[in-house]
Amino acid sequence: MNIHNRWFQLAASVITMIMIANLQYAWTLFVAPLQAGTDWKLSDIQFAFTLFVLCQTWVQPLDGWFIDRLGPRGFIRAAGLLCGLGWAGMGYATTLPMLYVLYCAAGAGAAFVYSGSIGSALKWFTEHRGLAAGIMAAGFGGGTALFIPFINSAIQAHGYRTAFIATGIFQGLVIVAVAQVLRHPPAEAATPATASASGESQVRRRQFTTFEMLRTPRFYVLYAMFVMMATGGLLVTANAGPISKSWGFSASALALAATLSPLANAASRIFWGWASDSIGREYAMIIAFVANAVSLVLVLVLGQISGGWFAFTVVLVYFTWGEIYSLFPPTAADYFGTRSATENYAVLYTAKGTASIIGGWFGALLFERFGSWSVGFYGSAIMALVAAALAAGLHMANVARVAVGAPVVAK
Repeated sequence: MNIHNRWFQLAASVITMIMIANLQYAWTLFVAPLQAGTDWKLSDIQFAFTLFVLCQTWVQPLDGWFIDRLGPRGFIRAAGLLCGLGWAGMGYATTLPMLYVLYCAAGAGAAFVYSGSIGSALKWFTEHRGLAAGIMAAGFGGGTALFIPFINSAIQAHGYRTAFIATGIFQGLVIVAVAQVLRHPPAEAATPATASASGESQVRRRQFTTFEMLRTPRFYVLYAMFVMMATGGLLVTANAGPISKSWGFSASALALAATLSPLANAASRIFWGWASDSIGREYAMIIAFVANAVSLVLVLVLGQISGGWFAFTVVLVYFTWGEIYSLFPPTAADYFGTRSATENYAVLYTAKGTASIIGGWFGALLFERFGSWSVGFYGSAIMALVAAALAAGLHMANVARVAVGAPVVAK
């Protein structure tokens, strides 16, 4: 077994990503049981989800800096402990502060896993970088499909506390075990650089430090796009259970949506990552972002008809949303280089934390205020269209740079 093979490293990192998938994507299965077992309001419970995503994203710039310099192994081991103890510990939470602290601990562990794994993909693969990032992100987006039947059954048979404890212990142990074989490539890039679909030469691309990246306008455009695109998906991720309940659908409708959505989420990340290698990052963004806006509207138009239509439209949302986690990492590496790829993308990824405030917590507040999910969905659709327009602007700026013979790297 050659642990320095890039495909072996990709597969090992994907396993760790699968183990943290439940922390975000299975959460919605626990919301109703938590409400039934406590006197907590929906917005109070969903604030825990927002805190989790904030920790999972805003911790990454710090751990990304260390992982770029020290490698992923020790940090992923620590992540296994944090994820396992945090998620399992929520089975013992009797107060909201306890729930918040434990979910934050799990979020910090997930941050180590996510930044280390995505950074590894960007470093090991400079050729077909979009596909590699897509496969890696698919582990996080689709991994929970393996656990949904077990979690759903455990909640029904033994209660949500047992489901938290059993899955938390298992996930933590697997992450610690896999961490032992994780490595960064011996050189900056494990595969030779080639020209991208848009004509940009990676050979002449400048290697930006994080502070240099933060001084470029292009970073802030990407950040705004990330926030706007992440909002709609996180609205559905956090609130699919409450939405289904408010529309009067059975538990089986939610279970169907929760089972199929991770598969669509995973397929989205692989497909759009692959497509971006062929047609260019910005073209892929424009198509996917517009499709996501349409899908969000369809949830309101068709999703309320029946449980089957609800599951179908939610699946469409995930297939047109999950790609942001396979398009933004290689785009950041295209623009800013791979030497500080883990740290650079970790900073960009904090946009997801910002979006979680809007989509997760604020979305629940809007529902409590207006008694309808329409404001959240229509607002998210508009933001997706704005993000598509910004992607078109980035593409035109790249074309203009090439036309005048200017370097394509960010200035």
